[in-house]
Amino acid sequence: MLDLATRLVLKPLARGIWRPTIEGIENVPRKGGVILASNHLSFIDSVVIPLTAPRRVHFLAKAEYFTGSGLKGALSRGFFEGIGAVPVERGTYRSAQASLERALEILEDGKAFGIYPEGTRSLDGRLYRGKTGVAWLALTAGVPVVPVALEGPEQILPIGKRLPRVKKVTVRFGEPLHFDELHGQARSLKARRHVTDEVMAAIQRLSGQEFVETYNEVPKAA
Repeated sequence: MLDLATRLVLKPLARGIWRPTIEGIENVPRKGGVILASNHLSFIDSVVIPLTAPRRVHFLAKAEYFTGSGLKGALSRGFFEGIGAVPVERGTYRSAQASLERALEILEDGKAFGIYPEGTRSLDGRLYRGKTGVAWLALTAGVPVVPVALEGPEQILPIGKRLPRVKKVTVRFGEPLHFDELHGQARSLKARRHVTDEVMAAIQRLSGQEFVETYNEVPKAA
């Protein structure tokens, strides 16, 4: 029911308001497990991709978005469920591993899963080194990876703002990357690093961002 509401209401409404430029939509397989690996510029990225992709895309989201009470909690839960978000606990190694296992279940069920290999949003607009979770998923599930480049979402919802603005956004879906020759080698650090670097290179070509050879770490609280 929520998926139907997303397709019939949210997608047309969002496209009518923001009029996104969508490129390479034909590169997203319509069936079967697939990973959509994107650069990460704004909290709203996990809304932009599901509302522009040609099929339902699942992202992991903080469990708090699904546990609120009252009308606000119900609206939050309904919205995130509607765009395909999946609740997970975050913050520890155990929760990180559980998140990967949940993502693997989604892929093995023949669905599309969205991930940000950088791990966290880029605050300076540059593209950072990817973490190897995306490779572990691709090599374990044996699914293709579609690189995705977002341009402009940080202008729609700048950091510190609560209400989205009407700004231009572009979504580019690249050609699927296949790693069939490495399927089953998810335990190999060399294989995971190779796949991750290939994915990040494809994202960089689509986005045109400056690439940084270091990881993008979450800023520490003062």
